[in-house]
Amino acid sequence: ITAISQTTACLDSVMALPPQVCAQLCRRPCYCPWVPPRCPRGSPLVLDGCGCCKICARRLGEPCDFLHVCDQSQGLICDYSMASAGTGATCNFEDSEEGCEVNGRVYRDGEVFQPSCKLQCRCLDGGFTCVPLCQEDVRLPTPDCPYPRRVEIPGKCCPEWICEARDHHLRRNAVAASSLLPYPCQEWSTEWSACSVTCGMGFSTRVSNQNRYCRLETQRRLCMARPCPALPAAFPAVS
Repeated sequence: ITAISQTTACLDSVMALPPQVCAQLCRRPCYCPWVPPRCPRGSPLVLDGCGCCKICARRLGEPCDFLHVCDQSQGLICDYSMASAGTGATCNFEDSEEGCEVNGRVYRDGEVFQPSCKLQCRCLDGGFTCVPLCQEDVRLPTPDCPYPRRVEIPGKCCPEWICEARDHHLRRNAVAASSLLPYPCQEWSTEWSACSVTCGMGFSTRVSNQNRYCRLETQRRLCMARPCPALPAAFPAVS
């Protein structure tokens, strides 16, 4: 790179340095490492402020100066507005909008994005909020599916419910019983339902996870609201 091109890059920088300062910062000719630096994810290789050597572009919120430039592809500039407070210059959006960085990528304030197929997020005031795209429904045991289980399906983003065979369910429970739960179980249950009959012996139900596997299940218990009245005795027919 020629001295003229170095000086031009120096004068065109955000600092608008005078030529004598540029000459002190930018050495001629360039002396760069043989192997370019390995940049973190989301930080591309760019030329330094002298237009001389390749460096890793600085990302949102990272310190910057004349030589260590910000990632212009993300709309970032070296912001010196806080330098007078002793904090130094940092990379910020040119229009001073708030932004957020997720997995090495910068998003503008108000921008909606999906970091994965299971989440949709929105950048807001320097942070971000997300909502799940997969339904968090609960499938209760039924006569036609007594042992439902949620599993990951290859090629699909969201897990789906399947119905296990009884022998597979028993084998899996035997394995689970041999070890303690890897997480604390926070007990939860609904109220017991009304008795299934108005008189005599019936049953009421509830949904609860109060079992050895901390798994939601439908539980039943016997109940009797009141005894049924005795049927009137049949009188023999009079001949």
